Amino acid sequence: MIWEIPGITVGHMTNAADRTGCTVVLAAEPVTASGEVRGSAPATREFALLDPMATVQQIDAVVLSGGSAFGLAAGQGAMYELEAAERGFPTPWGSVPIVVGMSLFDLPVATPGIRPTESDGRMAVREALAGGDRTLGRVGAGTGATVGGWRGDDHAVDGGLVGGLAETGDLRVACLLAVNAWGDVAGHGESHLGEPSLSARGSGARGAGARGSGLTNTTIGVIATNGSLDKVGCQHTARGAHDGLARAINPPHASFDGDAFVAMSAGEVQASIDEVRWLTVKCVDEAIRSLGSAA
Repeated sequence: MIWEIPGITVGHMTNAADRTGCTVVLAAEPVTASGEVRGSAPATREFALLDPMATVQQIDAVVLSGGSAFGLAAGQGAMYELEAAERGFPTPWGSVPIVVGMSLFDLPVATPGIRPTESDGRMAVREALAGGDRTLGRVGAGTGATVGGWRGDDHAVDGGLVGGLAETGDLRVACLLAVNAWGDVAGHGESHLGEPSLSARGSGARGAGARGSGLTNTTIGVIATNGSLDKVGCQHTARGAHDGLARAINPPHASFDGDAFVAMSAGEVQASIDEVRWLTVKCVDEAIRSLGSAA
């Protein structure tokens, strides 16, 4: 799991009663990172600085949250908590913590008006700084997650927070994902009903709404490796994460999904980009397929 990569800890804020929450993936020291969005409806924070051409090369933390775009507030809280811990990009006027955020859409199942807040982000960071929480399932950002909504809201089943690890020799790749997909997860829930027939319900929001809201969607996550990568290598790794998603979710990257991944290099093991990317594909595929036992 992702906490098996040296220096990586995880903290959660879980609001089980209101079915929402947030998760922080924290690096003990700033780590090189990049990312990629393939879903058409993303909710992200500071994603532009992950571009290999951006000035900032390293980040301090990634926040995954429910609450749609409202939940991005948790990233601001995480930033303030890390500032109090004197973490961040150094400037002459103080350190600026670099916190990337991604949110999924859990509003239809969460209590109306209840979304992750700045204080929730602070709480998750404090837990990560104190050693972290290794819980998976319906916790943190996965608390209100569902999958299989393409069949209709009444066919949606629980999603959740999943993790995985792939390795060869000394090289390790791990992931932590909040799975909240419009499509089915292979082997989970209603997937035995057969292949989706998208033409039967149209390709746009109006057609899909005849069977499913097209709203309770987005799979987001973090990949961490002890391999030594630059930002270009991290971006290739994030692309591999999307390839793994496409193996495990049917259909993947729908127009209602905001699928996004951040990949971080937190080690010094020498490895080729293609080797890390291939391990990432396997790690994400297997982690998502494990949803039935994790959620």
